[in-house]
Amino acid sequence: MNVRNIQFTKIEIRIAKYLFKHFKDRYNSRKLANIIDINHAHAGKLCNDLVSKSVLIKDFIGNAVYFSFDYRNKMAIKFIEYLLSLEENQPPKWLAVVSHNLNGLNDYVIFRTIFGSSVKSQEFNDVDVLLVYDKKMRKKINKVKEEIRKSVLVDKTIRYVDVSEEDIYKNMNDKIFYSILSECIVSFNAEKYVRVILKCLK
Repeated sequence: MNVRNIQFTKIEIRIAKYLFKHFKDRYNSRKLANIIDINHAHAGKLCNDLVSKSVLIKDFIGNAVYFSFDYRNKMAIKFIEYLLSLEENQPPKWLAVVSHNLNGLNDYVIFRTIFGSSVKSQEFNDVDVLLVYDKKMRKKINKVKEEIRKSVLVDKTIRYVDVSEEDIYKNMNDKIFYSILSECIVSFNAEKYVRVILKCLK
């Protein structure tokens, strides 16, 4: 894949990001169409286009065709790192203030994501945040959390899930934890998030 010579539509980018994050699953075009909310035939065409662009791979199981991200392609990995870095720097408008305030944690966390209802709609009650960090940073992180709470700049409750990198590998087969890791937007250190997902596949 030579990204300089390839064009990607917004929906193709959504598909690529979705499939990368859902690393334990395989999707046929019909299931993806329901998730992305597009026509089934259109989803199939876009997935095949992404295969030709070396972003996705196609698997045949009986008569069924399934698509997954091409985790072995170095250019595809560079591409997804770029896409997720954009996600990191351009959060949904309704999360812009939250993301800005969470930046105070950046010196202490390995990576950070936002998950739950707040990433899907601006009608939400609280913000769920996954913090991945070395446990020796706990006191410093708790201090920043308290500063964020006292600043009153975020008018929604922030609920944190604190884990170490090792915790991810131990719990990635847990359905709820996998949902936290995959149904998210990356809000800090997209490159590390990508590396952790790749390590989960080994």
